[in-house]
This record gives sequence, C-alpha cells and structure tokens, in this order.
Amino acid sequence: MSSETATPPAPAAPAAPTGPVTSAVTSPAEVTFTGRDGKGILITEPAMKQLAVLMAQQGSDKLLRLGVRSGGCSGMSYTMDFIDAAAIASDDEEYVYEPAGAPSFRVVSDPKSLLYIYGMQLDFSSALIGGGFNFTNPNATQTCGCGSSFAV
Repeated sequence: MSSETATPPAPAAPAAPTGPVTSAVTSPAEVTFTGRDGKGILITEPAMKQLAVLMAQQGSDKLLRLGVRSGGCSGMSYTMDFIDAAAIASDDEEYVYEPAGAPSFRVVSDPKSLLYIYGMQLDFSSALIGGGFNFTNPNATQTCGCGSSFAV
C-alpha cells in the first residue's frame, strides 16, 4: 500500500495591471504626486494645492528649489525657494509634476541635497498650530520638533 498526499494547486498570480500608469499614487486618505520618473520627492495633494497658489503669486517661469543646508536644531535644515528657470545648474536634478486639472510645475534640487532628501515627502497643513509645509524624510535618523531640521 502506498500513501500519497495530494498537494493543493498554488493560487494563481494576480493579473498584471493594464492601462496607463499615472504619476499619482492613490490611497483612501490622500494622493501623492511624484516626478515623471516616479521617484525623487513625493508631494501630497494639500502641498500641491499650496504650491500652485504660491507659484501663481511668483509669476511665470519660476521653479521650486528644494535643498538642505548645514544648521538648524538637528544639524541640517531644509530649504525651499522659488528660482528663475535660468538659475538651474547643469548638475541639478529636475522633477516635473503634472497634477490632474492643474498646470504642471518643476522642482529642482542639487545632487548633494538629493543625497539627504531623496524619497522625502512634502506635505502641507493649514492647522493653526504646527501648520505649514511638513517634511517626512526616510533618510533622517533624528528630527527636531520644529519639523524643518534633521540629522542623518
């Protein structure tokens, strides 16, 4: 007598998504935008809306420069500034954001800053206490209570 044990068949793999891939990642709570390459600096929908308002006030042909500098409570601090397109350096990394129903805009960062902020999420809160732009940086080992400085 032989005793054979039947093994159940392996479950089928989920079907690969069909259709276009967009630059927004949707979750029930928020939409996060990335550059065309899907990497770099993530920007939430509230931050996109606030940046659109600020960019409209700046005039045409402006870009957002994100970076870091030495200083702040934890050793390094984030920088954000609007610059002219002519101020882009040849080694700057440029990200183009194309939110649905809004004009596209560009964000640039220098290579040294990207070492510290690659993968960072930029969010915006209109809360009375703690409101403003908020940075969530996966590269930071320590952050300050002010939210604008960090250590790696």
